[in-house]
Amino acid sequence: MQQLTIIPPRSGTSFILKKNQRLKVVDVEGEQVSDFICYNLHDKAEYLSSGRTIDYAETIYLTKGNLFYSNRSNVMFEMIEDTVGQHDFLLTPCSAEMFRIIYGDTNPHRGCFGNLCQALKEYEIAPDNIPTCFNIFMNVPVDGVTGKVSVLPPKSKAGDHVTLQAKMDLIVGMTACSAGMSNNFSYKPIGYVIEE
Repeated sequence: MQQLTIIPPRSGTSFILKKNQRLKVVDVEGEQVSDFICYNLHDKAEYLSSGRTIDYAETIYLTKGNLFYSNRSNVMFEMIEDTVGQHDFLLTPCSAEMFRIIYGDTNPHRGCFGNLCQALKEYEIAPDNIPTCFNIFMNVPVDGVTGKVSVLPPKSKAGDHVTLQAKMDLIVGMTACSAGMSNNFSYKPIGYVIEE
């Protein structure tokens, strides 16, 4: 395998993924979430849609074989490998506001939302245009009776990965998630590699 590019703890990055390229996302040390978002490289008003994807897949638990759709119902990528089988597409990126509201932080970290804002700025993607992300490795079970969501430690172990194959040219934003609850209260890196 090619050398992994490392996203340091509590940070983010952005890059271009061309049609048919594969993106392998690796949990380097285990129990670490990566928030993932993408846009059509040629029209940034088209972006990854949680609602459309869940609607067409008829499940909130997306894994190998699932297609991921844009807000315009076009396929953006397919998950072709998944060694974990537990990810989240319901919760928004953690943010300074979330840390204030949920954790009571008085001097909060900017979170994945702030990191994505910074990383996507070079592509002229504004904060208001960052939707719900696909939270790779995040463990969010939903109670079948009450609908209550819980955030539990990821099931991923060191070396676990997913591979996504682009179905169009994409701008990708990714993080090594900043929320303690999502990562079993330890902040670790995320690795990735682009495969032809």
